[in-house]
Amino acid sequence: MESSDDEKDGIYGNFVPKELGHNFALNGTKFVDEVLNGQSERCLENFRMDKPVFYKLCDILQGKGLLRHTNRIKIEEQLAIFLFIIGHNLRTRAVQELFRYSGETISRHFNNVLNAIMAISLEFFQPPESDVPPEISQDPRFYPYFKDCVGAVDGIHVPVMVGVDEQGPFRNKNGLLSQNVLAACSFDLKFHYVLAGWEGSASDLRVLNSALTRRNKLQVPEGRYYLVDNKYANMPGFIAPYLGVSYNSNEFPSGYHRQDAKELFNQRHFLLRNATDRIFGALKERFPILMSAPPYPLQTQVKLVVAACALHNYIRREKPDDMLFKMYEPQTALQIQESLAPQEVEQAIMPVDTHGLEVAFEAEQPELSSQLRDSIATEMWEDYIRDLAVV
Repeated sequence: MESSDDEKDGIYGNFVPKELGHNFALNGTKFVDEVLNGQSERCLENFRMDKPVFYKLCDILQGKGLLRHTNRIKIEEQLAIFLFIIGHNLRTRAVQELFRYSGETISRHFNNVLNAIMAISLEFFQPPESDVPPEISQDPRFYPYFKDCVGAVDGIHVPVMVGVDEQGPFRNKNGLLSQNVLAACSFDLKFHYVLAGWEGSASDLRVLNSALTRRNKLQVPEGRYYLVDNKYANMPGFIAPYLGVSYNSNEFPSGYHRQDAKELFNQRHFLLRNATDRIFGALKERFPILMSAPPYPLQTQVKLVVAACALHNYIRREKPDDMLFKMYEPQTALQIQESLAPQEVEQAIMPVDTHGLEVAFEAEQPELSSQLRDSIATEMWEDYIRDLAVV
């Protein structure tokens, strides 16, 4: 019999987020009702998605039997608690203040919703489509050169909290504790694949190797490839920029003409691969809990990354033009911004060592990958020079 799981109402401590102070007099049910009965923008601000998207997710989770109403907390409030925590990077004590439930109740519903989202997460990760992405086909800088490209792959370090005895492997090259997360994404800012949980000290190539060899592995369609930066190797299924050649387009003054095929290739490769920066930016903007180490067990921290990416994809599918996505869109659907803020781009000066890779390649495949990159660069350069001559 369901009885005491939600009975401990009351105030714990004295912290309420400043921006939410006016809701102090409300209990959780009234606060959620007030938000959901208000403007859709208020739902986006508090629960990180528009009202119709929120309600549809409730229906999905209920319809699959993953969440159910309790005696005192409806599914809408359970989901709101979870989204409020990850969407504002709040700790249990602060959420207790607003929703007026015990820490145990908050934690239970947080974990229930997290597990429910994980249970359907694979439904929100779709493999690349067979068509040429419109971001390529409709932009002469990228088409036809990158017509076989399906997206971009990159890694991101997410802060992690682990016990003292476990910290060594999780300490990254900057001395911070993190998990190294690999993601493959489309150019319209959807995640194809996410692998979380690797220690911060693990190299990006090692994490990619794991993604390519595990049971639930990253699948690269036959004859297609992802763009990667120079932390990775240029190898079958992955095209990296040329080493020793400028890569960040902001290094060049306005009106600068590229000097050779490799320089031009790297510039356009950078502009297209920038989708990873934008998708990670949108993800952290929506779910800032990923920007600091939450005090949860490691397994929960890993689940949070995957769940956040799954929710990102769900929202992108249901409401691709919501306010948070607009912050990370190019000026038009056909143009990728070239005037990006300066970034620190890690330049490799030596070829990436691929001897640790467990992926089986035919002997000639790496050489064929280099030939493919050279052929793309040559065709791009020839068209570039011809266009300059016409001007």
